[in-house]
Amino acid sequence: MAKIFTVHPDNPQIRRIEEIKSALSSGAVMLYPTDTVYAIGCDLNAKSAVERVRQIKQLANDKPLTFLCPSLSNVATYAFVSDTAYRIMKRLIPGPYTFLLPATKLVPRLAQNPKRKTTGIRVPNHTVCLALLTALGNPIISTSAHLPPDEVDDEIGANPESSLSQVELFDRLDNLVDVIVDTGEEPTYDVSTILDLTGDRPMITRRGLGWEAAAAWV
Repeated sequence: MAKIFTVHPDNPQIRRIEEIKSALSSGAVMLYPTDTVYAIGCDLNAKSAVERVRQIKQLANDKPLTFLCPSLSNVATYAFVSDTAYRIMKRLIPGPYTFLLPATKLVPRLAQNPKRKTTGIRVPNHTVCLALLTALGNPIISTSAHLPPDEVDDEIGANPESSLSQVELFDRLDNLVDVIVDTGEEPTYDVSTILDLTGDRPMITRRGLGWEAAAAWV
């Protein structure tokens, strides 16, 4: 059974954030809200926890995992950011965007596309996510909490008729994760916009939240 931490969505309690950080540092897997969907995540550098996230999501090893960073400067630690990519990202973050970028050696293989050596990175516009990232000091894995067969692709949730409430989602994940972050937010099914910044020409590969703003810079 997961431990539930009730956290204020706008003014997260320092003590609660520190408790969650300690759990993540010890290899915990958590369920938590983001500025798009509820996500399953862990410390990027906790190998056993990343493996558990893959098992929970039934992800093949060739499918990369998205992770959260607190800022653009932090992104540049984990990915090679071209001048063009930098200009686009600077305009769009923080926000509901996943950027596909060439990974540096600091990104574990478990989180990469093994053939392309790329990874997906987000800088969320979410107070609790940013507080956790700052406290932990490492990126946090972020993959949709909607489990197979409910989803079609990462971060894409169930059809409206099978959408889960917060209580139903917590109940479903209770025995699969160690920590549940409860901010009182109901699950949403609005996905992030994915921008592929790995090539010479930036491309939007999925239209999600904020795609119109992204289209203006691609």
